[in-house]
Amino acid sequence: MRRLHSESPTWCPGCGNFSILRTLDSALDEAGIDRHRLVLVSGIGQAAKLPHYTRANVFNGLHGRALPAATAIKLANHGLEVLITSGDGDMYGEGGNHFIHAIRRNIGVKCFVHNNQVYGLTKGQASPTSDCGMQTPIQTHGVMLRPFNPLAIAIVEGTPFVARSLAVDRAHLQEMMVAALKHDGGFTLLDILQPCPSFNKRNTAKWYRERVRPIGDDHDPTDMHAALDLAMTWGDEIPIGIIYRKKGRPKLEDLNPVLANVPLVEQYAG
Repeated sequence: MRRLHSESPTWCPGCGNFSILRTLDSALDEAGIDRHRLVLVSGIGQAAKLPHYTRANVFNGLHGRALPAATAIKLANHGLEVLITSGDGDMYGEGGNHFIHAIRRNIGVKCFVHNNQVYGLTKGQASPTSDCGMQTPIQTHGVMLRPFNPLAIAIVEGTPFVARSLAVDRAHLQEMMVAALKHDGGFTLLDILQPCPSFNKRNTAKWYRERVRPIGDDHDPTDMHAALDLAMTWGDEIPIGIIYRKKGRPKLEDLNPVLANVPLVEQYAG
């Protein structure tokens, strides 16, 4: 158990990570998560520093390798609540292959992605989710590649819970975090849009506030086609809320015949 509240975060003033950190602490309490059985897993990046500033068991992995570590932890001890805090570069760039296959396996971990559409730790180059035309110190003529759409990929591959929220709307973010933490259908994705005031001058807090729209009550989150329409909506309007939620897929930890009934932590060589 680590308690590191005495350490000062090294994030830039105005970073969305501060809001995410405060909201996560509140959401964990509201969801009734036992911190002794909570493991926060992260890779490398500004988002990956979050576990150092709250109370939980912590595993820091390599850049883009949070998911393999989280998968191993969940398989070894099914009773743990395994939560990944990762950035868009760490999860969708370096960790993109792991992201796809963790969805395919449906491992029962929660994945909260801090999506600021830029690499903040390494000073501002484009990330997989950067908008076309965005200029950076590296992409001086603007980003030419279309952005990666993690929500659409997750929905197509049958992720049981897919949601999006906004770091600067703490009430909505807490609602989405609690819903994700309480979900028990397998792999859970919450994509959190956040401003990076130091390196992303395009997608500012003001820019997000002018465009985000909460998903209406008339949306059926079990309808894959409707969910895909929302996931593909980006620009003048950006939907936030629970986009897709559907149970029924078996979790990886329940499929493995060696581990399904007795997790590894309870086994021993006789």
